Amino acid sequence: MEYYSTRSARNPLPGHQAVIRGLSPDGGLYVPDNLNCSIPWNTLVGKSYQEIAEAVLNAFFPDYGNETIHQCVSAAYDHSFDTQEVVPLKEFRGGSFMELWHGPTSAFKDLALTILPHLLTAAYRMDSRSDTVAILTATSGDTGKAALSGFADVPHTDITVFYPRDGVSAVQKKQMVTSRGENVSVVAVEGNFDDCQRMVKEACSSDTVKQACHNVTISSANSINIGRLVPQVVYYFSTYVRLVETGKIQSGDPVTFVVPTGNFGDIFAGWLAKQAGLPVGRLVIASNDNNVLTDFIRTGTYNRERPFHETISPSMDILVSSNLERLLFFASGCDAEKTASLMNQLNSTGHYTADEAMMELIRRDFDAFWCDESMCRNEIHDLFEDESILIDPHTAVALSALHQYRAGGHREYAVVLSTASPYKFAQDVLSAVGGHSDDDPFAAIRALAEISGMPVPTGLAELESLPERFDTVIPASEGIAWIAAKMEGLSHD
Repeated sequence: MEYYSTRSARNPLPGHQAVIRGLSPDGGLYVPDNLNCSIPWNTLVGKSYQEIAEAVLNAFFPDYGNETIHQCVSAAYDHSFDTQEVVPLKEFRGGSFMELWHGPTSAFKDLALTILPHLLTAAYRMDSRSDTVAILTATSGDTGKAALSGFADVPHTDITVFYPRDGVSAVQKKQMVTSRGENVSVVAVEGNFDDCQRMVKEACSSDTVKQACHNVTISSANSINIGRLVPQVVYYFSTYVRLVETGKIQSGDPVTFVVPTGNFGDIFAGWLAKQAGLPVGRLVIASNDNNVLTDFIRTGTYNRERPFHETISPSMDILVSSNLERLLFFASGCDAEKTASLMNQLNSTGHYTADEAMMELIRRDFDAFWCDESMCRNEIHDLFEDESILIDPHTAVALSALHQYRAGGHREYAVVLSTASPYKFAQDVLSAVGGHSDDDPFAAIRALAEISGMPVPTGLAELESLPERFDTVIPASEGIAWIAAKMEGLSHD
């Protein structure tokens, strides 16, 4: 299997080189040249998460070789998670939660960002490279800390995370600005996540930045990097296998997955799993007030020219969903020219409209729903009241989407992707379940723990006492100049 750009479909690369590059020089995203890499999921019953990960990663990245993949998987998943299952399931009335937040930063990004550094360093060894990889990462809250944690002090790498100054939770910000590692930097941007993401994408093709890079290669830890995306396919397989093992479903039964999504990476991984042979039923997009994806599925028009809402589910506060480009490419029949045209329209006018043939293909697999802030809070409250289960706001958005989907008469087994620990958003969760929340997020964590009896993850429990290391703030308009100066500095280190 090789990888080529959604905007040119020329000059395919082996997987390890696509991982190093992150983003194609033409601005496109790397996609596999073969979606027929059928993974025999029925042979994975009884296997550990690590064994399932090896099967999936070997299918998508055969150039690494079995032994290298085994080493990467072991390094990532053997000791970094607080449960041997890595991704446990929690049953509720109506389905199961796929708990993706048992890693070092208590968010689903850990499942990919604990292994990406190992995939990257292995790729460097394969090509005998000695240059520095400068990882540029935009975050709406969770990717940032997970990337900083994963890449801290990794040889031949330097990582900078950009986050919207007023667009993350207090705990998410504290996690980032207290990050350890001599090769990490954190920058607050006066703008929203889309501004941060645009900076990172522009840097990959900017002549100013390129001229500043000497023995430095720019890459990304966002889900635009195929090395971030493929590991997310694993937990769809592991979850399906666990449902068969526990008798929740019969072998071969379709399962619907409900995914809180902003940048479309997590749910696109589910689509890749389906293409690889997993019996995925519907993929349900769950959006908050920034419901650009829901509108697209319903109308065929993607329009980012709309009010931007800061919500209690900030990791989904996104108006430009980068990974949707990958789906558009396949829905167009792998027409790179058409995909590039749609992306150019989005950049120049703020919107585009996919044709009916593309939308028919997309709607075969996807449904979409959204909820407002009140609905989100009610989901948190009602679940805790009725079943003593505590969930974060992003998971609550997905639970609302499931309820809306069920109202249409759908009864197949459903899994809701639970993407973050409720303690990462303790103030809002505490308020939703009827507790008194003040301005201190750590007081809220303690109060929420007392009410729920749910253990506080170790990484969050120690966070309050950690010293803050980073306080840089830049306007979004100065992003490229800042990055160029940073690359110049790395070039002379």
